[in-house]
Amino acid sequence: MKQQIWIGAHTSAAGGVQEALYEGQEIGATAIQLFTSNQKQWNGRTLSQEEIDAWQKALEKTGIGEVMSHDSYLINLGAANPEILQKSRKAFREEIQRCHALRIPYMNFHPGAATTSTEEQCLEMIVESLLAVEDLAQEGPTRLLLEATAGQGTSIGHKFEHLAYILERTHQRIPIGVCIDTCHIFVAGYDIRTEEAWGHTLRQFDEIVGLEHLRAFHLNDSMKEFGSRVDRHASLGKGHIGLEAFRFVMTHPKLRFLPKYLETPEGPPVWKQEIELLKKFMNEHAHQN
Repeated sequence: MKQQIWIGAHTSAAGGVQEALYEGQEIGATAIQLFTSNQKQWNGRTLSQEEIDAWQKALEKTGIGEVMSHDSYLINLGAANPEILQKSRKAFREEIQRCHALRIPYMNFHPGAATTSTEEQCLEMIVESLLAVEDLAQEGPTRLLLEATAGQGTSIGHKFEHLAYILERTHQRIPIGVCIDTCHIFVAGYDIRTEEAWGHTLRQFDEIVGLEHLRAFHLNDSMKEFGSRVDRHASLGKGHIGLEAFRFVMTHPKLRFLPKYLETPEGPPVWKQEIELLKKFMNEHAHQN
């Protein structure tokens, strides 16, 4: 039996969450990422039964699987400010509830930022915030995925050690894992431009975090240079990373069947081409072996 390849993009839920699935179908995606609520507002929306039913119908119609939600950009689970922390934890819970209502397998989130605290204090607070949703996290099908970050400003998650610290303290109590963003790890100082470089980075990840925790990818090239710690996505092959990195991800035995989501900047027409390109890398590899 041929194993399914999960590739897609972050599609638009304008007009209802189900629309993200239909846009995915239009670009030839087998998986999608979406916002279940406005990512720039604290007040999350409550999904109506009508919208949940429309989502289920769209799932059946499109055959799209391995859906991932991306939580609000405002959320900071490591905030030292009590008001921001409270708002973040509330919004985080609400996002998990929406994911459960839609039976979404993955919820991607940025770990947090040490805006006025030390890195260690921030990491401790993130762990505390995650364990505070232990009851809810265990109720549904959704796995929480820590996104590896670019290291802009005071963000946490740009070192594999950060991810390992959080996982070690939470993975036995809540369903959790890691989503690697190729642009982020590259600008954070992990080279992935060649097969050799990717191999080295993957071994580092395995030693520090553990490959068993890697559950998904954001596939993005980078407008900014290696180690710059500036997060600017580019279309595949149009940045400083180059296509060889994405060929590696599509052909490596431990990576090729993990779900992958494009967040490249040019939108649906280019996503369609990029999905075709990624499938081509895989097919070429299959024919060579």
